Amino acid sequence: MRWAPAPLRRLAVAIAVLVGFFAPSAATLWIWSPDASDIQARVVLLAGSNGLILLGEDEVPRLLADAVIATEDERFYSHHGVDSIGLARALLYDAVNLCLCEGGSTITQQLVKDIYLGGSNAGYNKIEGLALALKAERVLTKHQIMADYLSIITTGFGHRGVIEAACAYYRAPLQALTLAQYALLAGVTQSPSFYDPTVSPEAARARRAQVLAAMWSDGFITQAQAMAANLEPILDRGPNRPGC
Repeated sequence: MRWAPAPLRRLAVAIAVLVGFFAPSAATLWIWSPDASDIQARVVLLAGSNGLILLGEDEVPRLLADAVIATEDERFYSHHGVDSIGLARALLYDAVNLCLCEGGSTITQQLVKDIYLGGSNAGYNKIEGLALALKAERVLTKHQIMADYLSIITTGFGHRGVIEAACAYYRAPLQALTLAQYALLAGVTQSPSFYDPTVSPEAARARRAQVLAAMWSDGFITQAQAMAANLEPILDRGPNRPGC
């Protein structure tokens, strides 16, 4: 019998250890974690405590949703809260590096992290977040999840929610923004303090270009649209803006 190479054997052992360690915990957390039936009430409470306006599920601009999906969760409309492909990739990385490093988080996981887990994805919160995401998708529609996520997500240094960000960066209502501006709002959420265009305009410009490239790659926009959007200024707060 021919043995597998040593790196593959170590990888197999690492995966087996992770599965054996986490499987009982996941089963327990499924039972003891909240049933997520109150998730919308919690979203409303969090928005109210931060002075945020909640988007309705039919109020999210299509281009903004496309930008978020292209950069955050490409299989958003096909998974049930957990992206098995992204999760497998993250687990493989963690197994090889013997750590809990990769997130593999879906939009639903990011929403429940803020609503139920105090914004923390550390340690067992990561596993609990998997259970909560699966439960949340039994309660909310995909459009409502997207609307809730965009309503409360951190969107810059001291900003939460895309409505507030649209006002702060462009002095315009959310529905009046351009493709380039939606791309920036979608991109800044990855690292809000770093990509805030008022703090690091060049970093924000580079991140916007990544989002536009992802949208083009996924077929949401054409190459010509991406190129034109990249030419727009990062901030537009001039006197001709419509206001919030």
